[in-house]
Amino acid sequence: MLAYLLRRLLLVVPTFLGITLVIFAITRFVPGGPVERMLAQSKFMEEGSAQTQSFQDNSSLDEYQLEELNAFYGLDKPVMEAYWEWLNRLLVLDFGESTRYYEPVLDMIIERLPVSMFYGGMTFLIAYLVSIPLGYYKAVKHNTAFDNASSVLIFVGYALPGYVVGILLLSVFSFHLDWFPMGGFTSDDFDDLESKGEMIKDVLWHAVLPLICYIIGDFATLTITMKNNLMENLSADYIRTAIAKGLPFKDAVRKHAMQNSLIPLASHFGNSLLFFLTGSFLIEVVFNIDGIGLLGYEAIMERDYPVVMAIVALNAAMLLVGNIVSDICVALVDPRVRFGE
Repeated sequence: MLAYLLRRLLLVVPTFLGITLVIFAITRFVPGGPVERMLAQSKFMEEGSAQTQSFQDNSSLDEYQLEELNAFYGLDKPVMEAYWEWLNRLLVLDFGESTRYYEPVLDMIIERLPVSMFYGGMTFLIAYLVSIPLGYYKAVKHNTAFDNASSVLIFVGYALPGYVVGILLLSVFSFHLDWFPMGGFTSDDFDDLESKGEMIKDVLWHAVLPLICYIIGDFATLTITMKNNLMENLSADYIRTAIAKGLPFKDAVRKHAMQNSLIPLASHFGNSLLFFLTGSFLIEVVFNIDGIGLLGYEAIMERDYPVVMAIVALNAAMLLVGNIVSDICVALVDPRVRFGE
């Protein structure tokens, strides 16, 4: 097992370098970078002031000024040289400065990290704590009215993207019924609340609808996976043999079939780590949640490449570490797995 983990850790480095290099190169070749955005904003301001002369005549920069701007944003160097410099800064957690807000990228991420970790942690806990018992109960009660009704709801939820569900929930429960707020992580008067209980209540009140959108996709996948694997194990020979020898059905399920049914869920465990840090771009956009997901979306739309690269590096690292965690979880659940052999 130790040898396997060492091999996987050695593969993390080239994989991480490949992911970040591809995205870094894309940010250099796609149109609409920070310099182009600055020129476009300048043109928009001139049109708003109703100037008669053309943008090219009045506000176009000469070649020297463009070179100065490219040097300021670090766009004047070849891709590999610029990537190497970015990589050296990354080793000391220096993600650079945002080209939109002119703030350190690391500070921007740290500021929004608690929000994304809150939704990621709640999504992870609720999805697993509800999906495993529900999948177990659906397998035991297969083809009953409860199983069929819950399957319809689960498949509908799985088919709808989370952001679509978010728009629907906001339209019904926030706009028409006014049961929940239209978005945000807290209320505008959150700092004026007197007690911790009121603050917790305010956060949870705002979190109900977004959590439904976060959970619905993983919830459906985990529940159906749990049910199908448990049913497969219940029909296996070793379960029938155990029951034939006098072991009660419930004990056969809990002591034997249940553990083997958790193996596919254990392989999904590591991938859930992404929710702890990055959340969902579109769900945070729909609910106007100021987390890392919304920051990443705005960075892409505004061509804020230092922020984009920081979030890509964070995502890549969490995904690679999550895959290793999944393998460890599989080995812990399934004693037959020995990666080192």
